[in-house]
Amino acid sequence: MLSAAIRDELAADLAQAERSRVPISPLTTAHPGIDVVDAYEIQLINIRQRIAEGARVVGHKVGLSSLAMQQMMGVDEPDYGHLLNEMQVFEDAPVPTANYLYPRIEVEVGFILGADLPGADCTEDDVLAAVEAVVPSIELIDTRITDWKIKLCDTIADNASSAGFVLGKGRVSPGDVDVKNINATLKCNGEVIAEGRSDAVLGNPVTAVAWLARKVESFGVRLKAGDIVLPGSCTRAIDARPGDEFVAEFDHLGPVHLSFK
Repeated sequence: MLSAAIRDELAADLAQAERSRVPISPLTTAHPGIDVVDAYEIQLINIRQRIAEGARVVGHKVGLSSLAMQQMMGVDEPDYGHLLNEMQVFEDAPVPTANYLYPRIEVEVGFILGADLPGADCTEDDVLAAVEAVVPSIELIDTRITDWKIKLCDTIADNASSAGFVLGKGRVSPGDVDVKNINATLKCNGEVIAEGRSDAVLGNPVTAVAWLARKVESFGVRLKAGDIVLPGSCTRAIDARPGDEFVAEFDHLGPVHLSFK
């Protein structure tokens, strides 16, 4: 467990790395005693600061939602980060890669909530009842840690390595689609480079949303009507470079585009 002063210092280091585009060494190297609670508190310090500067929380993302990623990190549950309005990017506006350090993209079946979710007792049925729409999405991930040399507490403290997101135009009621059986194909510059299915996310992305609702309550956070939830990637993460044009096509949901300059 770290002191409040050290948490503040590490939060400031991460914020400066994001502003300057100059990465920092892993927090876990300099502070091997850091734990998950420390990491989430560091994340929240920076989120609160950004809110104080005018940002709004518009949702959350779930990370480490595949068994392979959990095994790689040596953990048995996902992690989460915040989505802010200023993180949203758009299909019709190429994203400057210079705004990021090591940008990658992930293909995700996103959710828009139409009602508040319960907290500690949230179930998958609660999620399905509360979801207004299932949407095609791409998450833009990044790390403020040199060369993606991260351990669990590094990524949690760094807002679960989240940097941006884009939503496609499709909106489908969860009652009109088998949410755990949505195939996705990712093309880069016209070439298929990854394929996956929504059940890569904990067997069912709805499971990830229910986990998130339960988890965030312990930090005084609730998932509200209107929130966007990105439950985890259907495919491996893909590096993004200037000139790349990505199109993720989802069965039943349609496409979402993201380009870089």
